[in-house]
Amino acid sequence: MMTQQKITPFLWFDNQAEDAVKFYTKIFKNSKIGKSTKYDGESAKVSGQKENTIMLIDFTLSGQSFGAMNAGPLFKFNPSVSFFINCSTKKEVDEFYAKLSKGGIVRMALDKYPFSERYAFISDKYGVSWQIILSNTKVEKKIVPSLLFVNNKIAKAEEAVKFYTKVFKDSKVKTMMPYDKKQAPKGSVMYSEFIIEGETFSLMSGIGDHKFDFNEAISFIINCKDQKEVDYYWNNLISGGGQESQCGWLKDKFGVSWQVTPTMLLEKHLNSKDKTKVKNMLAAMYKMRKLDIAKLEKAYNGK
Repeated sequence: MMTQQKITPFLWFDNQAEDAVKFYTKIFKNSKIGKSTKYDGESAKVSGQKENTIMLIDFTLSGQSFGAMNAGPLFKFNPSVSFFINCSTKKEVDEFYAKLSKGGIVRMALDKYPFSERYAFISDKYGVSWQIILSNTKVEKKIVPSLLFVNNKIAKAEEAVKFYTKVFKDSKVKTMMPYDKKQAPKGSVMYSEFIIEGETFSLMSGIGDHKFDFNEAISFIINCKDQKEVDYYWNNLISGGGQESQCGWLKDKFGVSWQVTPTMLLEKHLNSKDKTKVKNMLAAMYKMRKLDIAKLEKAYNGK
């Protein structure tokens, strides 16, 4: 994955990753498609995908790094994770709305709201959700991931903000707007904006009954430089009730998915021309939960 960001949003598609990435990079300025990796025999067998088809794609939108994968229909996008698009004019809001809403679902109509003169909440034709907003203040990031806590999790929203800003470095809470205690349980958050590892996130509580929750369709890669960082983020994010998964994936105690990844190692080896070494490393990785750099190196070198 591209490494200019410590934390990179990652999108899980059935088999539409390449089409979606081309679509998004045409809509957003300062965008491009980066490196891609194809399934080899071993990875295709494990995933159920076809050999020599696209597995991973790196891309940037408005200068911000993203990743995407084709990995089958196991997980579906839903509004539990969306992306704010911060716009400076009403015209810009309308242009993003017209392009992203076509063929998708409008969740909140394009209109004036108490919090913004121009806003819409939509899910595009691939299922990815966007909150297109006329920003009232100068913003540092064009695109901001947003976490929506619903149902029995809404009372944990404030706790989540405190948890993330404690676990991650270069962090701070910028905004914390709790609900009135008559509107929602204590601990729920109408809106919060916070920074972790220099990246801006937002978090909200969704009052009412919702038929969705966090899943692996959208996760966040933590680009780690060494085993010490891998161990630190892995151990802290699974603390208090998180769940380990395979290949460096985990869910924290709130259900949000993360990939704790020794990025430089994988970038170097996944792009190797020696396909046997890549195959050996991937075979070892598929057996791991937390990634072990030393063992991955040994597998790559045939030891």
